[in-house]
Amino acid sequence: MALYKRHADLKNEFDERVRTETKQVPETEKQLRATVAKLRKTIANQLAELEELRQLVTRLTLAGAVLTQGTDTPTEPVPASDNVIPFRPPTS
Repeated sequence: MALYKRHADLKNEFDERVRTETKQVPETEKQLRATVAKLRKTIANQLAELEELRQLVTRLTLAGAVLTQGTDTPTEPVPASDNVIPFRPPTS
């Protein structure tokens, strides 16, 4: 272990020679590649979800604007409950 820590370059060279001569990929590299692929998939899913949420916010903002704006000339006054305060005072 001490040799690996002191001479990381020799360890890397050894690993590279083993990989090229045996044409095999070490198990740790396979695991790391699988982890990277899984993380990339997670990131892609999160980006898609973020875009979906942004579109939802836009739609909800527009719906809120339409609901609060109402019509310019109400055809019939809406009776208000005791606990409801209208945004605009009714025009008579």
